[in-house]
Amino acid sequence: AVFRGVYHIGRAVSTFNHNINIKSPVYYANAGMAGHLAEVIEKGHYDAIVMPHLYPVETITWMKRNGYRLPLTVAVATDYTSIPFWEETDSDYYVIPHEDCVEDFVRRGIDRDKLIPLGIPAPRDYTANDKRTANDTCSDILVMGGSMGAGRMSQIVGELRGGLIKNGMPECSITAVCGNNEKLHARMLESYGNDRHINVLGYVNNVYDYMNKCDVIFTKPGGLTATQSAIMRIPAVFMEPLSDCEKANSGLFVRHGMAIAPKRENLVDEGMALISSWSRRQQMIEAQKRCIKGNCGMELVHIIEELCR
Repeated sequence: AVFRGVYHIGRAVSTFNHNINIKSPVYYANAGMAGHLAEVIEKGHYDAIVMPHLYPVETITWMKRNGYRLPLTVAVATDYTSIPFWEETDSDYYVIPHEDCVEDFVRRGIDRDKLIPLGIPAPRDYTANDKRTANDTCSDILVMGGSMGAGRMSQIVGELRGGLIKNGMPECSITAVCGNNEKLHARMLESYGNDRHINVLGYVNNVYDYMNKCDVIFTKPGGLTATQSAIMRIPAVFMEPLSDCEKANSGLFVRHGMAIAPKRENLVDEGMALISSWSRRQQMIEAQKRCIKGNCGMELVHIIEELCR
């Protein structure tokens, strides 16, 4: 609720400032990094600066408007919407996640000619696993709540375990990643530590391995995780979004059939319906193939090389 409130305030401030053509405190806070960044750029002799976060784009914008010489600048959006304060930035190009996002970015003030609807790059090893199309039964469910865990995660895992048993899938395992939320981790270990079918983890730095192993993922609809799930062709169940950007991510994926986003009270029941249906999982994987080309990292590299010529 706190994060959602802060996001709404940020959106309101961003819109107000844009309408009266003034910069936000976020812009001026990041302007303070200009001197440090200028030193790095001068020493590196770079051909391009690629920025997958708002803050360096704010810094680069200040530098541009204050006479710094810069190479090609490319901002990379990692949510399926224009987040607050993008509109006050001035990058040469903006890589955005999907064609459906173009009008949103234009409406928020980004020049259409600067938009490159390519996708969200992921690490090179994030690729499709054919086991999810070959196997008609699920053997592993992954539940992730982001870096700080999700509030209802313990309840979801318990209800999922009950659903698997009820539906004749008692041997299907659940891996729950609690992130940095140590209290949640401890609470879930206390509740499920003796169940050999539930693997409760804290923060992990090899999340790819757990995603690669699973048959269905329950996760927050963050832009990166949602995209990585689609790239890896993992049927996805989205938990309640924490912010408007996660709501936008969820909306796009659901519209295109790449995930489901049940209401809180129906989350486990609808998730179990997906887990229990091979045909529904295959339909979702096919939708992911249509809408998310695959890992676009190298394509982005080639585009930048062309722009630098």
